[in-house]
Amino acid sequence: MSLLIFGLGNIGEKYDGTRHNIGFDVVDEVARKKNVSFSNDKFGLVAKFQISGNTVFLIKPNTFMNLSGDAVSFWKKKVGAENQEILVITDDLALPFGAIRIKKKGSSGGHNGLSDIELKLKDSEYPRMRMGIGSDFEKGQQVSYVLGKIPLELEEKRKEWIHKSSEAVLCFCTRGIDVAMNLFNG
Repeated sequence: MSLLIFGLGNIGEKYDGTRHNIGFDVVDEVARKKNVSFSNDKFGLVAKFQISGNTVFLIKPNTFMNLSGDAVSFWKKKVGAENQEILVITDDLALPFGAIRIKKKGSSGGHNGLSDIELKLKDSEYPRMRMGIGSDFEKGQQVSYVLGKIPLELEEKRKEWIHKSSEAVLCFCTRGIDVAMNLFNG
């Protein structure tokens, strides 16, 4: 079976370390743990490894966040994956900083990347892992907050969070979404 793990974010150095790129950070950590490197491919940077009889593709779309559906749709067709063999990792303002919420399906919750995936797949039933970035911003400052860097004083907490999230991804790949939800939601 082929599993597609999409870490959502925006390409370019100016977005490195931002709240919006937390999905990139998680797949980078999984790649580090599995000792694989990303290479340029169609619609993104891709790394691949084997685990528990599955071929896992780690994908950082190069379409920018709001067009993530192009990458998800392309890779789903390319490897012949079913929706339940996809995991999309993204930031979420509605969850406190450091929270992890894995779900089998759901709405976009106003997230433009998830909205585009739903539009391109014509379906909202695919697993996703929402990463809580909090909502500590003034009215009208949402874009600046989301595209802002995670403060240095939260760096240790961020590292622990990324580590735990990468373990959740590997659990999804080896034991399935139900076990991952039971062990990592909270």
